[in-house]
Amino acid sequence: MKTYWEKSITFDEYMKVAKERVSHPRNEADEEMKEYYDLGLQRMERTLKTFRKEEEQLETLKKKNFKGKILIVTEPWCGDASATVPAVSQFFEGHNEVRIFLRDEDTSLIDQFLTNGTQSIPIVILLNENYELIAHWGPRPAFGTELLAKFKADPEAYPREEFYNDLQVYYAKNRGKDAITEILELM
Repeated sequence: MKTYWEKSITFDEYMKVAKERVSHPRNEADEEMKEYYDLGLQRMERTLKTFRKEEEQLETLKKKNFKGKILIVTEPWCGDASATVPAVSQFFEGHNEVRIFLRDEDTSLIDQFLTNGTQSIPIVILLNENYELIAHWGPRPAFGTELLAKFKADPEAYPREEFYNDLQVYYAKNRGKDAITEILELM
């Protein structure tokens, strides 16, 4: 894990990557994903503007006395990540070091944390001071997972567009609170 940590970037660097990929796609794949990069960037900026650390969660963090590090496997085009990654990064700032590992640059890390056989992101990895795995979380809070299960169970009754809308409305209202609560429970 230490090698992945050393290859990772800060949240500020991650935001620069997102902005760069919107304005200057690196290749055809980035060009095809431009709409998602743009949406992801808009959502991350909204999350950064609206996110507020909750005292109760800060007290929980303090009681946990977690001295480790947080490594997030993600990409700026991901809808789930655009709501979660900024909130998690902001919450732990000043308490624990948070770094970002870009999934698409090197899939060997995400391949260790598959979700139902897929490289779903974001994955939040909790490491101790020696870079040893404590736990991992992701790719979305329990409520988001429930919405996904509802969609997969009956896509005709609960169409993809409705699922995506409901998920983004939830993320916008929740502002990362559920993700942080669930991550704190793993510490």
